[in-house]
Amino acid sequence: PDPSSAPLPLASPSAVCTMIPPLSEKERASLLCMKALVSRGRLDTVSQQMAVHPQYLESFLHSQHYILHMDGPLPLPYRHYIAIMAAARHRCSYLVSLHSAQFLRVGGDPVWLQGLEAAPPRLRHLDHINKVLAHRPWLSGRAHIQALLKPGEQCWSLAELVQAVVLLAHCHALCSFVFGSGTDPDPSPACGSNGLVSVGWLPLCSPWTPAARWLVSGKRSSERRRRRTGRAPKHSRMRVRAPPCSPHVWPSGACTSWCLYASDAEEEEEVTCTEPSLFVTDPEFGYQEFARRDEDHFQVFRVQDYSWEDHGFSLVNRLYSDIGHLLDERFRCVAALPFPRGPDLRRAVWNYIHCMFGIRYDDYDYGEVNQLLERELKLYIKAVACFPDITRSPLPSIHINLLIMEARLQAELLYALRAITQHMIG
Repeated sequence: PDPSSAPLPLASPSAVCTMIPPLSEKERASLLCMKALVSRGRLDTVSQQMAVHPQYLESFLHSQHYILHMDGPLPLPYRHYIAIMAAARHRCSYLVSLHSAQFLRVGGDPVWLQGLEAAPPRLRHLDHINKVLAHRPWLSGRAHIQALLKPGEQCWSLAELVQAVVLLAHCHALCSFVFGSGTDPDPSPACGSNGLVSVGWLPLCSPWTPAARWLVSGKRSSERRRRRTGRAPKHSRMRVRAPPCSPHVWPSGACTSWCLYASDAEEEEEVTCTEPSLFVTDPEFGYQEFARRDEDHFQVFRVQDYSWEDHGFSLVNRLYSDIGHLLDERFRCVAALPFPRGPDLRRAVWNYIHCMFGIRYDDYDYGEVNQLLERELKLYIKAVACFPDITRSPLPSIHINLLIMEARLQAELLYALRAITQHMIG
């Protein structure tokens, strides 16, 4: 027989895998961005900002997807509504609008978007702990947990409450990143008399791109509701058309090929323009200097007594399966990011943020904070961590903004999980 006609041997799957070269950082970032676009229908600005660090972006997207979409005790509409409540505390119209659209997409009742008073009582009961965790987490305690778990028609289960707390903390911290990176340049979009809305969506500045925006335009929906109630609806539906992407949007060419592909696919997506103040009670309640607080009975939170590694991780993982591993991976990834001045500066930033929320490390010399952090950097960190919605000068450093977000997330989780622990053992 002719040897040339013999069938070629097929390589085994394991052999094929060994033949595929490992992805470069640029290719990995491109793949992650493509996955994000396919799963959500568009490449959101937060993912674009984080794409400079693909390993961190992967851990962030994994945890966020798990919290919002995967198995858990809370219904999907509840999850997005809780995210709306959390983002509204910092008047973050970007996240409020994003989750309003997703809330409707998963079957949420549009009436709930008229404001917090239109939501079910169970969700309204979260308002106090949402307010406290967002601004003064040291005020959270066992009494707040007991009030939510108190037997009754509107009570929460412990598993539901843990997922809600994780979601609140995640969104509060994400607000800091959104404002710190300049993603929400217009925190209060307004609808004109003609019903058209214009909102800036892409960051006004970033370490690698010129100023860029998506222009969002649309008009009010639900004319029937207007005729029925005699007033305009409190939220409006909009059609979004993504503009052509520039290859210069990505750091050092990362994701260039995907941006060029996306520029040809002018797909439209519905979003919802919702005023954040509709979901806020007690708007004057905000951050207060922990060192100057009037509540003297609130003591410093000492990590040696209750830490993420020894206490929080195991508790949250037991009550909300696998989320502890996902959150821990985020903390590890942000700690492994290359920092311009090494691990000492990274630890100074992390411990300074925790210090502002009343959390102290007995084995750390806090004199290093003043030695390593310049005054302007300290002011920026404090603004983004404690007053994100008034931040108007984004810092051209993705490292600092990621550290702020993760340090704040862990701080809120420590206080909330300690309160849950006190309830369980009390």
